[in-house]
Amino acid sequence: MKRALLLVPLLCFPTLSAETVSLARDGNRIEVKIGGRPFTSFYFGPEATKPYLHPLRSADGTIVTRSYPMEQLAGEQTDHRHHRGAWFSHGDVNGVDFWANEPEQRRRGKKGIISLVSIDTLKAGAHSGTITFTFSWNDLTGTALVSEQRTMKFHRVDGNNAVDFDIVLSAQSETVKFGDTKEGTFAVRMATELEEQHFRAKGVPRTGTITNAHGAETEANTWGKRSPWVDYAGSIEGKPKGIAIFDHPANPKHPTYWHVRGYGLFAANVFGEHDFHADASRDGSITLARGETLRFRYRVVIHQGLGGGEKINRLFRGWAESK
Repeated sequence: MKRALLLVPLLCFPTLSAETVSLARDGNRIEVKIGGRPFTSFYFGPEATKPYLHPLRSADGTIVTRSYPMEQLAGEQTDHRHHRGAWFSHGDVNGVDFWANEPEQRRRGKKGIISLVSIDTLKAGAHSGTITFTFSWNDLTGTALVSEQRTMKFHRVDGNNAVDFDIVLSAQSETVKFGDTKEGTFAVRMATELEEQHFRAKGVPRTGTITNAHGAETEANTWGKRSPWVDYAGSIEGKPKGIAIFDHPANPKHPTYWHVRGYGLFAANVFGEHDFHADASRDGSITLARGETLRFRYRVVIHQGLGGGEKINRLFRGWAESK
């Protein structure tokens, strides 16, 4: 009888699932945890010229994205301060730059800001958490060029932390042209150890290799090439780590081009054709009339060693065929 009584209080407390996702707002950021462990935070306040996730962590808590410029870590490179965690923006929208748009960069060309309009959904759950936002892409006079609705789903895939992005861009001007430039669009800045070895690499050993769905490896063979997915992977403190980005088959111009660099920039960009083909006659721009939309879907898998292209292909097909 005593043993039964002791068990009753324990039954009153819910068991935390290993995949339970919690979302907690703290001012102008939302902290995401999976299974009670920090995964990432989403920053969207007026101090952010574009919204971004920082940092991204693997399921064991290892940070796989660069800390700079949000934080300073010894040995990290301090180039391209507009590369903030994981983000979505573009370098030429009606001639306005939403990519390299830090305050100190405003001396060079027209700049824009991606500003929060509303938080539309904030839903935590046993196996996933979902946030939906509305943003406005404004020039510095406050004129809206684009309205963006973004949904992010945080969850686990085969034991790996993952984020699904569903982004709908709607033209707010009479015409909106997403110009042909390599400076875009859906991007992650990799942790220093996961970079490929490159001429600027100093101090911290680099372990990364870029691989695409066709088996091509390194920046030299993947930059500017089309592929349904790319994996950027190596090790951190001797443990396999990496990030794979999937481009949905329904996305414009699928499979996307990749603006992926050995120094750690990892971006999907459908627009930059004249750069990627080294052909000034090509025009990869897309123009929308007022009210027309572009929809982009991506999956980001922060993994602990996927063991080659066959497993990534399986994960990609499972996601692509389920949407």
